[in-house]
Amino acid sequence: MPHDGQTATPASPVMPDLLALAAAALPEVEALLDEAKAAVRARVTVDGRVSGAALEREQFAAHALAWLATYVESLRQMRAWAGRLEEAGSFGEMEQLLLQIGYGEYLSQIRGGMPMSQGEIARLDAIGVAVPAAGEAAARLMAEGNSPAARARLVVLMRENHGRATFGASGLDEELEMIREQFRRFADERVVPNAHAWHLKDDFIPMEIIEELAELGVFGLTIPEEFGGFGLSKASMVVVSEELSRGYIGVGSLGTRSEIAAELILCGGTEDQKAEWLPKIASAEILPTAVFTEPNTGSDLGSLRTRAVKEGDDYLITGNKTWITHAARAHVMTLLARTDPDTTDYKGLSMFLAEKMPGDDADPFPTPGMTGGEIEVLGYRGMKEYELGFDGFRVKGANLLGGVEGQGFKQLMQTFESARIQTAARAIGVAQNALEVGMQYAEERKQFGKSLIEFPRVGGKLAMMAVEIMIARQLTYFAAWEKDHDQRCDLEAGMAKLLGARVAWAAADNALQIHGGNGFALEYQISRILCDARILNIFEGAAEIQAQVIARRLLG
Repeated sequence: MPHDGQTATPASPVMPDLLALAAAALPEVEALLDEAKAAVRARVTVDGRVSGAALEREQFAAHALAWLATYVESLRQMRAWAGRLEEAGSFGEMEQLLLQIGYGEYLSQIRGGMPMSQGEIARLDAIGVAVPAAGEAAARLMAEGNSPAARARLVVLMRENHGRATFGASGLDEELEMIREQFRRFADERVVPNAHAWHLKDDFIPMEIIEELAELGVFGLTIPEEFGGFGLSKASMVVVSEELSRGYIGVGSLGTRSEIAAELILCGGTEDQKAEWLPKIASAEILPTAVFTEPNTGSDLGSLRTRAVKEGDDYLITGNKTWITHAARAHVMTLLARTDPDTTDYKGLSMFLAEKMPGDDADPFPTPGMTGGEIEVLGYRGMKEYELGFDGFRVKGANLLGGVEGQGFKQLMQTFESARIQTAARAIGVAQNALEVGMQYAEERKQFGKSLIEFPRVGGKLAMMAVEIMIARQLTYFAAWEKDHDQRCDLEAGMAKLLGARVAWAAADNALQIHGGNGFALEYQISRILCDARILNIFEGAAEIQAQVIARRLLG
């Protein structure tokens, strides 16, 4: 008993034997996933093969399966993260609560319903499996894991550690944490003070920021040293993208175009093309942009109509493209066009490194054969979006990627793993920004004689943001680890992007709710963060397309 004048320290809500409970609960959901895959496969298999028509007909079940698989992989990676921290002696109370709340909530959602969007809940009966009786470990985690006491204690620890880069140890090595700290400082000093003004004015991100990022090596981060890059890991790219996007998604996305272009050239380019283009991309001597989407095709890239017709040694491009990011400023376009007019699918597509002159506000597209107009957007404004028209636009024959026609779609598919990992990282950064802005407001805003953060539902929102950000972060880090170790990771990259986008939107929406009416005012930066978060569920594969791709991969 405490002596007179002493206050008893409340018992920690961390569950005893937490790591053992998490480990014991995993086989249950893994077995459930196997049962769910078998159930959906039986519904979509025709003549011994997965039928595209049947998969479309059973879309809700297939997408629910994708979300179930994403949850199971998330729990698996959270348990692996916790195990590594335990071995390193850094599995503290905050980390334990993140694991405990995450397991308690996700196990409950698996059995009760997983939100695919605001109005769509994926339930096991839609997949065709019964809700299983929970074993002892899972039952305890669901009953006690995400308790009000656990959330309240996590918020106390978050308030004590508000100056930390993230809430909870990331589990990354020292070199990656040093990279994180470097880019966090850059974001705080050069991006955060200016981002909201750029957004409100719908301004380009200033060239001086791009030049400073080039000096820091952002555009050549993963390009091999022999081509002028740093030759760093995809994990480093994730950390950099995360921290820059925490400052402003536009800045965090500047490196995306370089990442996509470099990956295309590394995987599909000739040796001459690698030597010519990669050093210029790495140094930001040239800025690339990706020119794939067309007005009436969206995610159906196989239906592209833009034509590339051979004339002498060169190609003439005719057609229309839309949603092209940073197009006016770019020097080169990775442009997907149809070189075989007799095809109507992906087989006739080729990729070009199409050179153009950078423009300005007065004359955004000065290159002959090319026109364009800006698309005004809610958020994600710092690079601007454009629709483009090509009418006899000339591309050198030497700039056909790989030097062989008909390889464009295959070349593009090789970049999707990295692109989706990078997009997941951007989502984590946006979510982290929402958490930090929401928490600061909740600390400073007083209502009924106390800070908003002291009200259980406000604190609970912030706690769940921290938990889900860590879950999405660990799933993304795992996909990057697989990529760095030459393992196929399209499934995990897709899951990371799918979950990360949902987490970012939820964090931004909840942080705006914490702001109340002020959150609806343009002067408050949370209004920008909400608009920026919304795009993440659409680009690099809309959530519905992403779930379809995951389901097909699970069933294939």
